[in-house]
Amino acid sequence: MTETRATLIGAIAVLLWGALALFTTWTGAMPPFQMVAITFAIAFALALGKWIIRRENPFGHARQPLKIWGFGVGGLFGYHAFYFLALKNAPAVEASLIAYLWPLLIVLFSALLPGERLRWFHLAGTVLLVTDGGAVSFKAEYQTGYLAAIACALTWSSYSVLSRRFGDVPTDTVGWFCGATAVLGGIASAVFETPVWPVDPVIWLGVVLLGLGPVGAAFFVWDIGVKRGNIKVLGAFSYAAPLLSTLLLISFGDSLATPVVWLACLAIVGGAVLAAKDMLFGRTPG
Repeated sequence: MTETRATLIGAIAVLLWGALALFTTWTGAMPPFQMVAITFAIAFALALGKWIIRRENPFGHARQPLKIWGFGVGGLFGYHAFYFLALKNAPAVEASLIAYLWPLLIVLFSALLPGERLRWFHLAGTVLLVTDGGAVSFKAEYQTGYLAAIACALTWSSYSVLSRRFGDVPTDTVGWFCGATAVLGGIASAVFETPVWPVDPVIWLGVVLLGLGPVGAAFFVWDIGVKRGNIKVLGAFSYAAPLLSTLLLISFGDSLATPVVWLACLAIVGGAVLAAKDMLFGRTPG
């Protein structure tokens, strides 16, 4: 597989993740860990179906060192536990845009350019979001959601960049990571939450769509992209995710198109593009 083809395959994940926030808002009051358990069970079912259709030995894909299991399950479980927690404890657009700082972090972590650092324009969007454009003071009622969104961005960017170190691990193994994540989600839900079993079909539609797309197929195509494609290009393309996410939330009436939201979104994307300017526009050797 060529690097270009792998990069294009990985880019499909970004389009799927654009709907992550919208589908999550459809899940109502279902607790975060229960969401992790159910959606990742669906993702595992996708992989299992593929193995059965192709008559592959599922257990052959599970034979990996313990550190690989810890890395894969930790990345998937950690990211989505933080993400669902963020969207349950802060407004959808704000939490989603903060969580979508991960494309910027991917560029910074992967490039490791001399003297590279976070600058004011990288974080300007986040400051606007949590202050409503006014004095710098966090909205206390949403602090749990904000912190979870930040942890979410750090977790996924680290997972994506470090995946390059494990390029020999087959993508099918991600299916087992999903299965293990579903089990952990179920255990955490039983210990820390009171499960909610809604009757509203819209809620279940949101859960199923999450499991099939943003919390399902997206992981497999992303794994191909970050391991075999150009991770910096993927990081740059991922800047489209917060814009797509915001547009979908507003289009479906789940959030308001306030000037602060648009300015914050532009600041986050603009800051990320500036961070990747050498890659996007080329650096003159010398």
